[in-house]
Amino acid sequence: MDALILARIQFAANISFHILFPTITIALGWVLLFFKLRFNATGDDKWMDAYRFWVKVFALSFALGVVSGITMSFQFGTNWPGFMERVGNIAGPLLAYEVLTAFFLEATFLGIMLFGFRRVPGWVHTGATFLVAFGTTMSAFWILVLNSWMHTPQGFELRDGVAHATDWWAIVFNPSMPYRLSHMLMASALTVAFLLAGMSAWRWLRGDRAPSVMAVLRTGIVMAAIGAPTQLLLGDMHGLNTLEHQPAKVAAMEGNWETRGGVPLVLFAIPDDQARENRFEIAIPYGASLVLTHRFDGEVPGLNQFRGEHPPVAPVFYAFRVMVGTGMLMIATALACAWLLWRRGTLPRLLMWGLVGMTFSGWVATLAGWYVTEIGRQPWLVHGVLTTAQAAGPVPAASIGATLAMYLILYALLLAAYVGTIYRLAAKASGATAEPLPKGLPA
Repeated sequence: MDALILARIQFAANISFHILFPTITIALGWVLLFFKLRFNATGDDKWMDAYRFWVKVFALSFALGVVSGITMSFQFGTNWPGFMERVGNIAGPLLAYEVLTAFFLEATFLGIMLFGFRRVPGWVHTGATFLVAFGTTMSAFWILVLNSWMHTPQGFELRDGVAHATDWWAIVFNPSMPYRLSHMLMASALTVAFLLAGMSAWRWLRGDRAPSVMAVLRTGIVMAAIGAPTQLLLGDMHGLNTLEHQPAKVAAMEGNWETRGGVPLVLFAIPDDQARENRFEIAIPYGASLVLTHRFDGEVPGLNQFRGEHPPVAPVFYAFRVMVGTGMLMIATALACAWLLWRRGTLPRLLMWGLVGMTFSGWVATLAGWYVTEIGRQPWLVHGVLTTAQAAGPVPAASIGATLAMYLILYALLLAAYVGTIYRLAAKASGATAEPLPKGLPA
């Protein structure tokens, strides 16, 4: 592999690892605030027990997110110096706003969340929880502003090849920002919903009958039952926006080679870049036109229209199907669990095990969606302004390959340690309340 491909893989590895943890902390901060407000309103200790357990998960996720984010930022100067040279006048301030308005807020009040429950007045502890939750959302806002601007750049002009801001309102509220932000926030909510439900189901199956376990399980299922169908609607709106501003990405997502109307929705295929066609295609007639244009005969762009300037088809095509497939499984699972809880007040063991299996399903959907977004932008780093090749630095391929191998090994170990630690915390929390699991339905 040449240096450019290795540098892209290295950055992808870094951001894939990093994004896992903000995806949890963004929504989990608000869930912790909900637990604290329920405790304040009812005085029921189950909500404080839930808070104490999940604030540890939040702190662990926050720590790994910070560390991996710092590592990722160094690559702007090593592997991608052209990025800051060309668009640093816009990217730099946006990243600085994220640090000043979000990271400092989270870092300052996280200590009160963790250690201040018995040391400060209750309203101060609740306020600290709110400020940390608000900080995580602001962090997501600024990062998504920059990422969205890279996809749909507005409010700037080029002077001697360097981007200069002319309208910060247009930069911040660029055409794709509302869709990307809402889609990402809901992805975080779903990730946390299934994490809550999955870990609680695992504790229940171990025999943990603490009141907080079922309270958290119900919270996760309600979040998922509301969030999963909502995400389907947000995804449709985001797709229509992408069709308008990045049609080549949509063509790759759909595996559509020729611009035409009445395009089928391809469920499965093997895209062939050389022959510029799909092999072993299974499709629903007129489906893509109906989904993307809301008309059976609606015109859908084809990849041949963008020959030489469209993303690699196979990664975008497959990642999109993984994202959609995981999302549909989330909808089915969430609605089934919500209906059974409403009708029977409990869940069968088989469905409990299903929730355990889907504990980290939010990560799968988020990563697949992220690959669709970022690979689908190629060959551009900033769409229409700066290509990925133009931003790459003169780092030897051997150096990038060696550090890539080191990153992959380290991240695999850290991820295993993270998941293992969460289960260890859950097992420790269950120790005082565990009892033999009765046969039949868990009740």
